[in-house]
Amino acid sequence: MTNDDGWRSPGADSNTNGSAGGRGDETPPRYGERLPEGQAPQPYGQPTGQQQPYGEQPQPYGQQPQYGQPGPYGQQQPYGQPQYGQQAPYGQQYGQPQFGQQAPFDPNNPYGQQPFGQQNQGWAPPPKPGLIPLRPLSFGTLISAPFQTLRRNPKTTFGSALLITGVTTILTLLVVGLVSYFAFGRIAQAAVEDRDTIAAGAVLQIVLASLIPFLLTIAGAVFLQGVIVTEVARATLGEKLRLGEAWKATWPRFWALVAWTLVASLAMLLAIGLLIGLIVLLVSLGGGFVGASVAVGILGFLVLIAAVFWLSTKLSLVPSGIVLERLGFAAAIRRSWSLTTGYFWKTLGIQLLVAFIVGTVSQVVTTPVSVIFSVVAGSLDPTGSAITDNNITTIIVLYIVLALLSIITSSVTAVAQSATSALIYIDLRMRKEGLDLQLMRFVESRERGQASDTENPYAFEGDPRQQQQGGPAQGYPGGGPGSNTGPGTWGGNGA
Repeated sequence: MTNDDGWRSPGADSNTNGSAGGRGDETPPRYGERLPEGQAPQPYGQPTGQQQPYGEQPQPYGQQPQYGQPGPYGQQQPYGQPQYGQQAPYGQQYGQPQFGQQAPFDPNNPYGQQPFGQQNQGWAPPPKPGLIPLRPLSFGTLISAPFQTLRRNPKTTFGSALLITGVTTILTLLVVGLVSYFAFGRIAQAAVEDRDTIAAGAVLQIVLASLIPFLLTIAGAVFLQGVIVTEVARATLGEKLRLGEAWKATWPRFWALVAWTLVASLAMLLAIGLLIGLIVLLVSLGGGFVGASVAVGILGFLVLIAAVFWLSTKLSLVPSGIVLERLGFAAAIRRSWSLTTGYFWKTLGIQLLVAFIVGTVSQVVTTPVSVIFSVVAGSLDPTGSAITDNNITTIIVLYIVLALLSIITSSVTAVAQSATSALIYIDLRMRKEGLDLQLMRFVESRERGQASDTENPYAFEGDPRQQQQGGPAQGYPGGGPGSNTGPGTWGGNGA
């Protein structure tokens, strides 16, 4: 490209005839090229094509060079404001200020180009009003948050679990113990010829008596799961419920939880019964069907185990839907199935990992006590012929200690696993439905004093992300699929 009188390339000598200023008509050699004969290499740091005249002082540090002269290294003009031939100082290219300085407004500055060390003023971390940040949760948060739930409000979480587990355990011991005492007492007092008949009746009495505490245990576990779901939902919003408040908020959904548990239990018993019936049928046919019955039994057992893991994972969010969205158990089943679609392995993995953690901790706590109990019980009466009142008292005390440890570990396990399912439910709704935006609006309204006490922030109201974009709200109207109450029922009592 040629130069004319009105324009010269940056760094070009004003003397185009090659006098005193250098060879302005020749371009400097590129990297790897040989220099022309008779030309010395350029000193390091000296701008190519522009040598300092003899006797002239160099430019002072920080002073802008004149027209056509590049400044010393490290002085470049910001992009968009340079004089011809001038470059911005090092570190201030493309309109960026120096380190630590606020960037001035520049319409030519591309969006998102902030100086190093300065955060974008338009970005803020997601709000965290309570237990978790209002954004889709990471794997680490889903693992740690269940234990934070236990630590954040132990009176409501661990207290509820300890109370329910303790009461059901004591009732079981009392009912089964009293019935067994009277049943075996009748056997001891009966005549020899009548003992077989009385023994059969005693066994039946004990089995029937065991059903009552068994049902109470299931009911207590179901109610505890609902209490933990309520606590996790409120803790996410920064609320901290008392034990009575959590129970009062959960009780209206108790019978829906019981109905779901009974349906799931009956389905499990039906599947086991069908498998056992098929095996018995093949065995009764005899001959070559005996081997087939063994194969069917093994294969059926493996299929049953796989089905249990699959269905329990797909339906693990049913209690959360029943409690938080006020759904019937049938609608909650569809809801859980829909939410876990595409996230089956993640849901299963998190639940198994939490179960492994609490199971390991429980074994670490209870195993030493069990070993001590066995050693002490054996040392008190190694021959079994010197049973005394002191020995009996010691054994009873050890049994009580072991039972208390079992109740404590069971309580911690129940809280952690129930909280895990509730957190997975909230996480999947954030990912699929934008629940985080819905909860942010509720928190902001509450801070302004505009939120109603009966407003349910977890009611399904469509995807807020689509509503912000002007699209139609997708999903179920009102309080969710199959909801029997409206969206404004944070403490509703629908069945």
